[in-house]
Amino acid sequence: MFIMVSFAGKLVGYKIVYMVLFLVCLCVYQVYYSLWRRLLKAFWWLVVAYTMLVLITIYTFQFEDFPGYWKNFTGFTEQQLADIGLETFKLSELFSSILIPGFFLLACILQLHYFHRRFMKITDLEHVAPIRKKKSVQNTVVLGVVDGLGLNEENVETDMDDDESEDGVMMPTKWGLVMDRLVVLFRKFLEILTQVQVFLWRVLELHILKMVAFFTVWVALGEPSVMNLVLVVLWAFSMPYSRFRHMASCLSTIWVCIIIVCKMLYQLSIVNPSEYSSNCTEPYTNETNMKENEIHNSTLYKEPVDPANWFGFRKDTTALGYSKNHLLVLMLLVFEATVYRHQLHHYKQHQCSPPPIPAIFPKACRDNLDQGLLGCIKYLLNYFFYKFGLEICFLMTVNVIGQRMNFLVIIHGCWLVVILTRRRRSAIAKIWPKYCLFLVLFMIYQYILCVGIPPALCIDYPWRWNTPVTINSALIKWIYLPDFYTIPNSKNLIADFLLLMCASQQWKVFEDEKIEEWMVLAGENTDNPDPMEGRPFNPAPNFINCRCYLDMTKVLVFRYMFWLVLSVVFVTGATRISIFGLGYLLACFYFLLFGTQMLTRPSKSRLVLWDCLIMYNVCVIISKNMLSILACVFVEQMQANFCWVIQLFSLVCTVKGYYDPKDMSGQDCVLPVEEAGIIWDSICFFFLLLQRRVFLSFYFLHVMADLRASALQASRGFELFRASIVKSMRFHQQAEQKSLTQLKRSMERIRAKQEKYKTGRRNSKHKEEESPDEEEDKKASKQEKKWWRPWVDHATVLHSGEYYLFESDSEEEEVSAEDHKPPKQSASQLAYQAWVTSIKSALRDRQQRQRELQRLARERERHILRENNSQTSADDGEDVEDMMQEEEEPEEESSGRSDIVQRILDILKFLWVLFLAMVDGVTQWLNLLTKQYVDTSTVLCNQRYFITHNINQDDQISQGSESPTMETCLDELDTDNINSNFVASGVEQEEVTDTERTTPQTAEYSSTTLCSEPTLELEPEPEPEPEARTDHHSRLHRTASEILNDRQFFVEELVQSQQFYSSQNRALKLLFALYNLLAAHSELVCYFIIVLNNVVTASAISLVLPILVFLWAMLAVPRPTKKFWMTAIVYTEVMVIVKYLFQFGFFPWNSSYETKLNEDKPFFPPRILGLEKTDNYIRYDLLQLLALFFHRSLLQRYGLWDQEGPLEEKAQPSAGAAEGEDPHISPNPSLTALVDVDPDQEEKPGSEKNPSPPPTPDTTSLKEEAEKAEGGVLRFRKKKQRNKDAKATKESKKKLREKRKEAARKKLKAAGEKIKHLFISVVRNVYMPVYGFFYDILHAEYRATTDVYALMFLTDVVDFIIIVFGFWAFGKHSAAADIASSLSEDQVPEAFLVMLLIQFSTMIIDRALYLRKTVLGKLIFQIILVFGIHLWMFFILPAVTERMFSQNSVAQIWYFVKCIYFALSAYQIRCGYPTRILGNFLTKKYNHLNLFLFQGFRLVPFLVELRAVMDWVWTDTTLSLSNWMCVEDIYANIFIIKCSRETEKKYPQPKGQKKKKIVKYGMGGLIIVFLICIIWFPLLFISLVRSVVGVVNHPVDVTVTVKLGGYEPLFTMSVQQQSIQPYTEQDYEHLTDQFGMNAVAMQFITLYSYEDIVTANIEGSSGSVWRISPPSRQEVIKELLSSPMDMTLRLSWDFQRDLGKGGTVEHTMDTYSINLKPGDPVRAELASLLVGNHSEPVRVPHMFPNFIRAPNGAEAKPVSQLYEGDKDGYKDVNLTLSKGRSMNGSGIVEWWDIRIADCGPSTGGCGVLPMVIFNDKVSPPSLGFLAGYGIMGLYVSVVLVIGKFVRGFFSEISHSIMFEELPSVDRILKLCQDIFLVRETGELELEEELYSKLIFLYRSPETMIKWTREKD
Repeated sequence: MFIMVSFAGKLVGYKIVYMVLFLVCLCVYQVYYSLWRRLLKAFWWLVVAYTMLVLITIYTFQFEDFPGYWKNFTGFTEQQLADIGLETFKLSELFSSILIPGFFLLACILQLHYFHRRFMKITDLEHVAPIRKKKSVQNTVVLGVVDGLGLNEENVETDMDDDESEDGVMMPTKWGLVMDRLVVLFRKFLEILTQVQVFLWRVLELHILKMVAFFTVWVALGEPSVMNLVLVVLWAFSMPYSRFRHMASCLSTIWVCIIIVCKMLYQLSIVNPSEYSSNCTEPYTNETNMKENEIHNSTLYKEPVDPANWFGFRKDTTALGYSKNHLLVLMLLVFEATVYRHQLHHYKQHQCSPPPIPAIFPKACRDNLDQGLLGCIKYLLNYFFYKFGLEICFLMTVNVIGQRMNFLVIIHGCWLVVILTRRRRSAIAKIWPKYCLFLVLFMIYQYILCVGIPPALCIDYPWRWNTPVTINSALIKWIYLPDFYTIPNSKNLIADFLLLMCASQQWKVFEDEKIEEWMVLAGENTDNPDPMEGRPFNPAPNFINCRCYLDMTKVLVFRYMFWLVLSVVFVTGATRISIFGLGYLLACFYFLLFGTQMLTRPSKSRLVLWDCLIMYNVCVIISKNMLSILACVFVEQMQANFCWVIQLFSLVCTVKGYYDPKDMSGQDCVLPVEEAGIIWDSICFFFLLLQRRVFLSFYFLHVMADLRASALQASRGFELFRASIVKSMRFHQQAEQKSLTQLKRSMERIRAKQEKYKTGRRNSKHKEEESPDEEEDKKASKQEKKWWRPWVDHATVLHSGEYYLFESDSEEEEVSAEDHKPPKQSASQLAYQAWVTSIKSALRDRQQRQRELQRLARERERHILRENNSQTSADDGEDVEDMMQEEEEPEEESSGRSDIVQRILDILKFLWVLFLAMVDGVTQWLNLLTKQYVDTSTVLCNQRYFITHNINQDDQISQGSESPTMETCLDELDTDNINSNFVASGVEQEEVTDTERTTPQTAEYSSTTLCSEPTLELEPEPEPEPEARTDHHSRLHRTASEILNDRQFFVEELVQSQQFYSSQNRALKLLFALYNLLAAHSELVCYFIIVLNNVVTASAISLVLPILVFLWAMLAVPRPTKKFWMTAIVYTEVMVIVKYLFQFGFFPWNSSYETKLNEDKPFFPPRILGLEKTDNYIRYDLLQLLALFFHRSLLQRYGLWDQEGPLEEKAQPSAGAAEGEDPHISPNPSLTALVDVDPDQEEKPGSEKNPSPPPTPDTTSLKEEAEKAEGGVLRFRKKKQRNKDAKATKESKKKLREKRKEAARKKLKAAGEKIKHLFISVVRNVYMPVYGFFYDILHAEYRATTDVYALMFLTDVVDFIIIVFGFWAFGKHSAAADIASSLSEDQVPEAFLVMLLIQFSTMIIDRALYLRKTVLGKLIFQIILVFGIHLWMFFILPAVTERMFSQNSVAQIWYFVKCIYFALSAYQIRCGYPTRILGNFLTKKYNHLNLFLFQGFRLVPFLVELRAVMDWVWTDTTLSLSNWMCVEDIYANIFIIKCSRETEKKYPQPKGQKKKKIVKYGMGGLIIVFLICIIWFPLLFISLVRSVVGVVNHPVDVTVTVKLGGYEPLFTMSVQQQSIQPYTEQDYEHLTDQFGMNAVAMQFITLYSYEDIVTANIEGSSGSVWRISPPSRQEVIKELLSSPMDMTLRLSWDFQRDLGKGGTVEHTMDTYSINLKPGDPVRAELASLLVGNHSEPVRVPHMFPNFIRAPNGAEAKPVSQLYEGDKDGYKDVNLTLSKGRSMNGSGIVEWWDIRIADCGPSTGGCGVLPMVIFNDKVSPPSLGFLAGYGIMGLYVSVVLVIGKFVRGFFSEISHSIMFEELPSVDRILKLCQDIFLVRETGELELEEELYSKLIFLYRSPETMIKWTREKD
């Protein structure tokens, strides 16, 4: 109210008094609270008295003579009295002026009389009444919040119990229960509101002073002045020196009050600044260095200078708006005192003392930091600045530098370097007080610079004088000098004050961390590089095995933060193209390559490297700040002369105000605007500091221990991987061998029975009595049969099937005695059950099923606990509860019928349950895909636990009394795994502890990479037999799942981790499953990103890695080696560096001119090489690097990084001999030199620890000495020979020359031998690894054979479709072509044909290689395809299409699909072709999807036949092509029946249940509607085309021609769309009015709307000259006058339509003829016109029909319904032969004119022939192909064909019952698969016999019935 009274309306004197009273009250309240309380009542009385005085004075001043009295009494003028507030008002103004003071007087009186006493009692801090806890529940809540506790619900419950006990006699109504519930909820709401209030007051208590200081300085910086300087000085000194803070608060309150009063006084009208303002004269040009526009805009010379402005006072329109900032500061200062006094009152009221440490949650301390995520958040809210204040100060310093980028912040950078070089916290704490003092003085100094000297002195600054050293405005701004033109931006100093606040708080932290109380509650602040120095154990708990969400967060921060920081470093360097960014990239690559080793180093060496990176980051920031003088001040000179410097350092001014960016954009030297600034440097600095704290943390020691344990597991993951492959391979081999052996045994029994059958039959024949004649005939017939085939041939075997072939089948069937657990109900089964029964019953059955599973789990747990003698009785109670729930459910069901709301709720509940079932199904499927990976990670994670905890062989971990000891486990280990480097690895094979079998709570869980991530194993494998555990060979080669199944004991920490993961919700389990899928196939992710990078960039530099992937990585057996991954990593890093170097703008090809000139050229050299300057040049490279290093970390973590060796141990002859397997033999003895480790040493480390040393270098040294000796002899001989030559004759000289030549030859020969040996060694070093690589591919010892031909075929089909529908992308001018139109014109594009043939040929070749199982051929084919396609796609195709590959989306899709084919093909080569190719790949599983795809496969024309013929051609078989096709057809039909039977089993229908109406009306109704639509389709279609869907296609051209006999046309005229006017509604109404009385005409007109009618206005004059020769003219005249024959006058019209809008006929035409008989006057008049004797028009009666119908066909007839008397209703016309002179003056020309006869001038338009055209609707273009057939055509072509097709479904069903309604087809399916099996194994005789069995089965209905019965 005080502010409202003071500032409402015009500011006058009495209002200022109000404000003075208010400010005095606030000052006393702030400074002296007890005095304020004593004076408060007197203050209110004073305000009341003053308000009464003001009201009386204002009211009495309105009397007539009172203004004069006041003037005489005071001596003031009228204006001065008005400033006081005494002026004469109108009645309305008087009311408004005294209204607010009146209300204020009323409020003061009410406060004084009714509220003052209670207010004084509430605000009394000396006598505070404590709150009694019994009266209110909120007291405990308040205390609980203060203590950091939650809700205290016990009192609430007791209150509720008391209420219920009191009202227990009466039965509450429904509304009573509702009200009770609302009351409880309201109480809880009040409690929560109280907690929030207490929390907010506590936060304000801790931070209100910082808010006051920040806002006060912000207001002062917004108005730099002398008055505000006092506030800046006060708060700048009070920040670091906390003892001055209260004094600063009080003084600030008083000073702000003074400022507000002065501002209000300055607004009075008696203050006139123009009376004392200074007018400064502008200096001459030679007196200043300022430009003319700068002088005019300077504060000194722009306008008169008010001296009060320098003090902070100025005139403003509104006093409140001008003073509101200082009023807010005052309110905030008062609120600060209120907060402190409220908290004092609060503590006294609750009889507690303030917390000893200023924390929001006092209970959250260092001891409960690791107890949960909520406790950790509370701890960080309490002590975040205490732990990370130093880093925050560093960040604030960098923020100051980045905000200002001028000269003064260089000092901040120097301080930052000085502090960081101290490194240790204790050393930094010593210089921190000096740093704080510097910040205070520096802050005040900069503010003084902003205030400057008083402008009223009219003295300019010295740097504006005209001196030899010119200092321009930009340099003044950069140096931050005071100036009247470039005024320093004071608002930037807010960053300095924030830094001062943080530094001051950090000084307090340095002092507090030495206090013991702080050390206990908040923890120690130590930065010892060796944290464990002097400590017996790590105080931080181990979080690697996550047991809560906090542990997961710690894993992300302490383990993976390092890689995130390196990614930020990479982005920092890559987004800024400068020499500084290159340093970031090099540092990032170094740490990426050697980061894992660095993390395991000692802390000191690790911190030295990291501090170097931090110092480089700081130096870059400071350097950019110093270079900003070039970018901001001297930018024009740099652009003109030193553009390369701008590009090299990315010099762009990031601070606005130095220059206009538009003026600099037109230069040739483009400024790299987006590549400047230190934003990313600051972000990088933040992450680097954060990672440094991570290195110094105790938590990081656990990460180090885990990394060291992972390093010790160098080969364990390889062993588990090898064991799984060997197991899988042996399983498949044994299964095939067992099936083949069983089949052979069966056929041997069949042959034996066949011999017995034939022998018995022969004996029975001999016993029969036969006549001699018959015997002779039989003998003769036998001889006739046998003379040409003395042995049983192929055809006999095929047709020799008998009943005995099926007699032994019952012996072959093995009945499995295993009790299979029923699978979990899937989402589709749940939906089907709800469909068949009801939603409620489906939900009930699911609940019962889940309850049964829980009961079984409890029984299993009870059984385990019973074994451990720790059973409790809790389970019995749970069972009783379950029984009661099961009994209660029927009662609930029978309680009554559910209403509509309940049904809707049931449906919603069912949909939710269905969604959960789908999530469970997806999670289960993902877990099955990653089971091997999850099991392996579980084993390795558990082993790392034992390594990190230093478990020795003699340690014992027990559970209860019967747990096995470690020694027991040691007896079961592989001796191969125990070596000197890794003692614990052998222990860990049996020591992995998981309670999947022992504790049912964790049965659905497995750990993963994060150490213990979940996997949902819904079908756990049964426990192996005890006999199986004794198998020695299984112990030597056990998989991860087998090790997990053999667990004997558990560790509590691992169990807790498992329980944590198993208790997660479905969403997290699904996320973990997706992460497992990603981690298990991380190499595929790397391949995908490499290919994607190549697709996007499409350059030569990115082409290398995809080729290496397809021809090296994917072909490597068993997986890519370390060499490949290091090659990929190093190559990517080198590629990034090369790309980065060529991004600098000073290269000529990176100029804007060159870029625009070669914008779309695919073979622009930098573009094709990948060195082009682009915005996103490195985005995918970063993604590629992250994927590669993520994969490398996984390989290192699971022991697959450094391991290179054979898949199976070679030093096990006993095992190899027992299994009949030959050891792997190298193809060349020299290849053995490539093996680094001897297999014997790997297998038997204990037998030979000191292997034989490598060959000594004696032989090499002897060879070298021999060569040297030989050289010395040669030199000695040379010298000796020279001495002899000096004394010899000429003959001896010749001999010497010959000897010299011979010596030179020997030297050359020796050099040649050296070069030869060097070349051979180089070739051997290159050739032998390549030869060994491909030999390993073709002769892999163990192949986990697989069959991915189906997927390869699918990718080929997709590529085929892409070629067909996107062929335009593979040609130069094919973009506008359409393949359909090209084929319709019998034109086949060459590019389309060539691509189709090549694609089809590759598919045929691939199929042939697949059938022949030729791995070598497939390898060669792969190499040719990889090189050929990459050459074509990236070099030939861009040249042909003249389009860049990156812009050709169709080619990109085609290449990506082809890359998928390459991956599948490489996988097929690596694994080898399967030994059994059984049937179609779509028939492997029996479900709806496979059945649908298989039926679609069979519908493709010629595809089934082509596949069958190719299979027959390239497969060894004895069957003919017809027999082969017969087997294929039988197998296809049996597969379809099998899918149907499996569907019936999976989705059973209850017996005796009628079909639902929705099924009958849904399926049957649709069929009925479909059949009816087909029957009436032609009539409906044609009718709709003509009426509803038809479109109006008006003529675009109308041509009218008049001919006389067979001579030249008299008249020809054409009109187009501008003369063809559509009908309007008015025209249509006029037409109906004209024919309204004619019923026939109206019937025709109503068939058309006004949109269907147009009027063609044909010009009356002929469009062409009548060019007739004189002889023909004479003949016409002669025929008209004297010919006895009729002469014809023809009028023809032609309408042309646009077929693009619809219809099938383009031209519609017709002709009307008039026969001119001899003697007709028209003939004579025409002849007279031609002769020239007659010039009047010739009238021709009934010649022009003006109403024409334009139908869909080709004939446009006149509308006879609109003419009375048929043709007599046609219009009469007048024919005139006009003459005129030609334009070129060559002579006289003639033309004919036609006019409508009897056309009056009033009608108008007599010169045109109006033709009204009625247009029939035509079919749209989309339906034109059907509409063209007509009704009968549609009936013949569509209806009959569909009817025949439908009849095929509903007829002759009875003929196929025998072969389609088979109850069980398993035996027939097994027989077909046996035929495929014996064919693949080469047992061709068995193939014939089994085929004969199959044929006889289909010939014998009795046998078919027996064979297709359901198994018992």
